[in-house]
This record gives sequence, C-alpha cells and structure tokens, in this order.
Amino acid sequence: MAITTPCKGMACAALAGMLLCGCSTTPRFNEHFGQSVRANVAAQVLDPAAAANTNPAAGMDGAAAAIAHERYQNSFKEGEKPVKPLIISGAGSN
Repeated sequence: MAITTPCKGMACAALAGMLLCGCSTTPRFNEHFGQSVRANVAAQVLDPAAAANTNPAAGMDGAAAAIAHERYQNSFKEGEKPVKPLIISGAGSN
C-alpha cells in the first residue's frame, strides 16, 4: 500500500512543525537559568563574613596548632598502610 502524495505532504508538514517546536524560545526556563547552581554554592558557604576575619585561628593556642600542622604535613610523607584482603570461602572448609 503506497502513501499518497497529499498524505506525504501532511506528514512532512507535521514533522517540520514538531521539529520547529524545539527551536522555540523558553522564557520560563531562561528566567531561572543558573538559579540552582547559585543556590547550591550559597548553601556551601558556612560563614559569608569569614573573609573579613583577621584572626582565623582564634580558640587554638600556638603549640597545638603547630603540632596539628606538623602531623598533617607528615601524613603525606608516610605511605598508606596496606589493607589485608578479606577472603571468605563458601565451601565450608576450615
């Protein structure tokens, strides 16, 4: 059964109309473009005024801070301890 010429023309026009719908403007989406990113970045900021703090280490004495810093730096020099694999036998052997 062959498709007649008027049906082909209507099918092509319908297909073209559907394809052009993808090119339409989206003002509703354009108004809110980037809002989710800005909201997520703002949610990750604990204290927005932290940059103005001139004494960021308040509450920690110098000796404790030096020891903590040294321990942190030395943690990169030491290699990671190897992890022993856990082997479970399903055969029921001892």
